[in-house]
Amino acid sequence: MQKTTAQLLENPQLLQLESDKLLKRFSSSLKTLAKQSFPAFQSRLQQVLPKLLQLYLTLYGNQYDCYYQLEQLLKLLAKSSAQRPDYLQQQDLQQEQQHWHQSAQALGAACYVDLFADNFEGLANRIPYLQQTGINYLHLMPLFKAPVPNSDGGYAVSDYRDTMPELGTMPQLALLMQQLHQQGIKPVLDFVFNHTSDEHRWAKLAKAGNAEYRDYYFFLTEQERDQFAPCLREIFPEIRRGCFTQDPDSKCWIWTTFNSFQWDLNYANPQVFNAMAEEMLFLSNQGAAVLRLDALAFVWKEAGTGCENLPKAHLLIQAFNAVARIAAPALQFKSEAIVHPDEVVKYIAPGECQLSYNPLLMALLWNSLATRKTRLLSESLRRRFEIDPHCSWVNYIRCHDDIGWTFDDEVARQLGINPDHHRQFLNQFYTGQFPGSFAKGVPFQQNPVTGDCRVAGMLASLAGVEQAQLEGHALHLQHALARIYLLNSVILSIGGLPLLYMGDELGLLNDYSYQEDPVKKDDSRWVNRVKLDSQQLLAAQSKTSSSGQIYQQLQHLITTRASLPETGSGTTRILTSDNPHLFSYQRELAGKTLLCLVNFSEQPQLCQQLPAGLWVDQLTGQHYQGSVVQLSAYQVLWLRR
Repeated sequence: MQKTTAQLLENPQLLQLESDKLLKRFSSSLKTLAKQSFPAFQSRLQQVLPKLLQLYLTLYGNQYDCYYQLEQLLKLLAKSSAQRPDYLQQQDLQQEQQHWHQSAQALGAACYVDLFADNFEGLANRIPYLQQTGINYLHLMPLFKAPVPNSDGGYAVSDYRDTMPELGTMPQLALLMQQLHQQGIKPVLDFVFNHTSDEHRWAKLAKAGNAEYRDYYFFLTEQERDQFAPCLREIFPEIRRGCFTQDPDSKCWIWTTFNSFQWDLNYANPQVFNAMAEEMLFLSNQGAAVLRLDALAFVWKEAGTGCENLPKAHLLIQAFNAVARIAAPALQFKSEAIVHPDEVVKYIAPGECQLSYNPLLMALLWNSLATRKTRLLSESLRRRFEIDPHCSWVNYIRCHDDIGWTFDDEVARQLGINPDHHRQFLNQFYTGQFPGSFAKGVPFQQNPVTGDCRVAGMLASLAGVEQAQLEGHALHLQHALARIYLLNSVILSIGGLPLLYMGDELGLLNDYSYQEDPVKKDDSRWVNRVKLDSQQLLAAQSKTSSSGQIYQQLQHLITTRASLPETGSGTTRILTSDNPHLFSYQRELAGKTLLCLVNFSEQPQLCQQLPAGLWVDQLTGQHYQGSVVQLSAYQVLWLRR
């Protein structure tokens, strides 16, 4: 008697029996496809298939062709396993290496290939600079074929198997990825899986009327559109209204969450899942150690909901994870969920995303520099910093995009902060409109009516270097350099994988030339997408320039951190400070304790709660004893007994 989907999902034993039947049924064909990789592939398949089957049936069990599509998926997994390069298959076997991101030596960086090194060959030539800096995780920003000029910074992908011609070819990229691996650097690529460009092959076939590929997207009547539209949030209301674009030929409405040229994929169709799983495994086989899951909060749609952070979005990502565990087990996922802090943490789990950006930390570090107060930072992290011990935060100061003021409004209100007014203040402060601001940020997506915006800018410009140099003010420059040191110290010590944006390690300033480029002038994020040249890299060795000082201070932090194992896989406890200008937290591992104290003010501040004992600052070698310690302007202490 055939069991129903509901019966299988309710009974783990029946699910295991069903999984065993499928393995027996498909074993011969999978062995042929997997070739020499079959023994290892079969072992992983036996272990993971029950979980994949559970997820696949939950997502697609109501589809008449569910089992046929599952068979096609297993075949493509076997085929992908056979195509996996030998050096990656060796990594797949090294399970003990899967927590590399929790090492005290783990250090990440992100860059656009063309801005950092012109092309793939140029980037290979700059591997020694990456090694010199200590970087062993490198996120190569979008580099796949995309429409010109409407590419959304490369996030409108026209072909996941072809690169931007000016960067090089896909074989050249695969070679670069192998070179990075050989030098101990984990390559990271974007997996843009919520949408494709409207110039993707699938979209072109859909436009031409192919019914199969229309089902890859959302071609909706006006009545169908209106079942979804009232509940949806507009992502870029200053550029375009609504989340749908009308196709001029069919007159249907196409779901386009971000831009009219970015068509959302319909994951209610199992063919779409299979097709994107195949693209994902192709990227992994080119050498990607980590895939950044772009816009993952939006991937599942249901009428009557906001279509963000839905339960089946999590199941979908877990299904992709199960696929990876079978065909590319060394591959890991990084969540890009720039949503409410309570939703961000839900994507972080060994079976979902092993890594996640930490937008809360990023936003509140800047908040504390502007206000000189740490209460919102401390209280927010005390509630939300702890995650699964096998997973890691990716802690960053800024990224290729903009800074949005992510924090929990309810926590702010409990502290007597009006969240709307406070975000307005932060926008004004970091765009230099607030009296006394040190920042030279640029508004992004500014609403001319409400003044609401996000903020773009290079680290050094946002921290005050640019303004201090314009003023020729030595003390202000000293404070600006200290702010950069402070920010780097926190992301390096608080727990997680620290991530630098290339150019920030050298203190490069905003590039305003985008305003003269007709293609870029309407996107102020280009102000912080700065091209590096050889002379700027050489400035890292200067002992007198701001650039050299920033780089060398960062190197001191990196070197010190590498000698302190508790800054890697240790636990983190956010402490309560007696001084509202101080931020304090404790790292612990195997009986070792590191107490971190940070002064977010340009005024000296007292910490009167230092536990008894003799403490040594690991950054300076200075000794402290007694319950009271004075921290100078923006000073950081890493204290060990």
